[in-house]
Amino acid sequence: MPWNSGGLRGSTLEELVNLTNEAYRSRGLAVVQKIPTPITPVKFDGAARTIQLAYFDQKSTVDYIGAAQGIPICFDAKETGRESLPIQNIHEHQMQFMKEFERQKGIAFLLVHFSKADKYYFLPFMSLESFWDAARKGSRKSIPRDAFDERLIIPNRDGVYIHYLEAINSYLDIKDR
Repeated sequence: MPWNSGGLRGSTLEELVNLTNEAYRSRGLAVVQKIPTPITPVKFDGAARTIQLAYFDQKSTVDYIGAAQGIPICFDAKETGRESLPIQNIHEHQMQFMKEFERQKGIAFLLVHFSKADKYYFLPFMSLESFWDAARKGSRKSIPRDAFDERLIIPNRDGVYIHYLEAINSYLDIKDR
């Protein structure tokens, strides 16, 4: 699959997540790293020192992985301009990785930004898996925003852009009940 700049649609979201992760690290709350997608450059402009054409080496897992206050976490950040998240934006290898991650007692999730509403949501893997499985059996091919748990909206406060640790705490409280 060739690389082109169209794949950078979520780069603003990625920057906000990276800033959030840096704030968490500097405050000793979490250590979360962006997982780079390995590419093989094919066409390189030496004068401009830029890659003009590249291919993905392999399927990546998720966007981010780390630990938050002793809890292993992994997540993928997704953004949509629609009122639903297309399930086609989540790949089978990502689902498999998140499933295996949860088997190891980690927390896997999607961080989803609905850009029209400018709302960020925490979507636990368990919920994602339900929608994924239903779509594979012929049900709806997207997850509507109103299906997201309002208790898992990700706030912007305390100098943290996308405060997903609060959503993780809310999720753990809901899960423990």
